[in-house]
Amino acid sequence: MEKIKVGIIGTGFIGPTHIEAIRRLGFVEVVGLAESNQESAEKKAAELGIPNAYAYGDYRDMLKNDEIQVVHNCTPNHLHFEINKDIILAGKHVISEKPLAMNSDESAELLELAKKQGIVHGVNFNYRQHASVQNLQSMVANNNFGNVNLVHGSYLQDWLLYETDYNWRLAPGVGGKSRAVADIGSHWCDTVQFVTGKKIAEVFADLAIVIPLRKKAKSGIATFSASSDMEQEYDDVPINTEDYASVLVRFEDGSRGVFTVSQVSAGRKNRLSFEINGSKSSAFWNQEEPEKLWIGHRDRANEILLADPSLFTAEARSAINHPGGHNEGWPDALKNMMFNFYTFIKEGKNLNTDKPNFATFEDGHLSMCITDAILESNEEQKWVKVQVGKEVHS
Repeated sequence: MEKIKVGIIGTGFIGPTHIEAIRRLGFVEVVGLAESNQESAEKKAAELGIPNAYAYGDYRDMLKNDEIQVVHNCTPNHLHFEINKDIILAGKHVISEKPLAMNSDESAELLELAKKQGIVHGVNFNYRQHASVQNLQSMVANNNFGNVNLVHGSYLQDWLLYETDYNWRLAPGVGGKSRAVADIGSHWCDTVQFVTGKKIAEVFADLAIVIPLRKKAKSGIATFSASSDMEQEYDDVPINTEDYASVLVRFEDGSRGVFTVSQVSAGRKNRLSFEINGSKSSAFWNQEEPEKLWIGHRDRANEILLADPSLFTAEARSAINHPGGHNEGWPDALKNMMFNFYTFIKEGKNLNTDKPNFATFEDGHLSMCITDAILESNEEQKWVKVQVGKEVHS
C-alpha cells in the first residue's frame, strides 16, 4: 500500500518529535518540511533526513504540493490560526499543536471551516494517549470507581524558575494572553475530561505572575538552549502572562474539581498529575511515572496497577505496545496519537460519521473556550461559564 505523505511546518522542539513518531508507524512518510526561510529549511531537512527538493522556505509553497496529504502545524502559538486556516483551505488533513488558535473566536472559525471542507483534523493532546490513561478511562466508563465526585491535581514545571529564564512563550504577542494555563493547563483539562467523560462547564480562577521582571539574554539564547558564552548580557523584560494558576472547576453534571499549574516549581520537570475520587474507589496518575496507576479503597488494601496488557481492560489493550515491565512514556503517547490519527485516514473514516480516538479541533476549540473563561474569571474574580457556542457538538 502506498504510504500517506506528510509535510511538517516548524522544526523547533516539537516538530522533530512529530517526525520521529510518524516514522515509527511504517505506513506514513514525511516528505516535506517548511521553515521561515529557504536556508533554514534546507539545513533542517538535511539534519532530519528529508530530501532538499521538499524543503520549503515558505509553507504556502508546500501546500501546493499535491503529493502531500497531511500537514502538521508545529509553529509558535501566534501562527496557528493563519497556518491552520491555509492548510484547511488547501484541502489537506491537519494536525495542529495546541493551542489551536489565540482565542475561542478563531478556534470556532477553524472548526467550522474544517467541518465544511470535510478534512480530518487533530490537535496534539497526547497525554490522553498514555496507555494507563486509556485504561483508566475505560475503567471509569465501566463504573469501576462508581460516580466520579471529585477531580483534583496539578501540572508543575520548573523551566521558568529563574529570572534569567526566557522563551518566546513569555511574549503575549507570540504565546498568547495566557501562558501557564494555555500551555500546560490545557493538557490537564483535556486529560481529565477524557478520563471522566465530563466537560468542564464553569471555572473560578486565581492567576499570578511570580516573576514580574525577567532578564532576556541579548544574544537571543533561550532557556535550555546550547550556548558557549559563559557570561551573558541581559535586557529587562516586563512579564504580562501568568507563571502560576489555581482554578476551581465545576463539571457539566455538577461534580467538582480543582487544579494548579506552575512553571516555577523547582524540581518538577513535567509533572501532570490528577486524582479522581469516586463513590466506590479512587485513582491517581502521574505523567512522570506513567506506567503506574494508584487505585485507592476504603475497605481493603490500596493497589498499584503497573501497565500490562494482560491486566488492562479489553478496550484499552490496544493502547499498550509492549509487555508489562517494558515501560512506555511520553514519546510512545505521541506515537499512539499519530497511529490513531493516521489509521483513521487510512481506513477512509469521516469525522462527520465516525468517532475518533484522538483529540480533534472540537477538543481544541473547547480548550480555547476554557482558557478564555479562566482569563475572564481571574480578571473579574467570579465564577464564569465556559461558552462553547453552537459550533461544537458532543
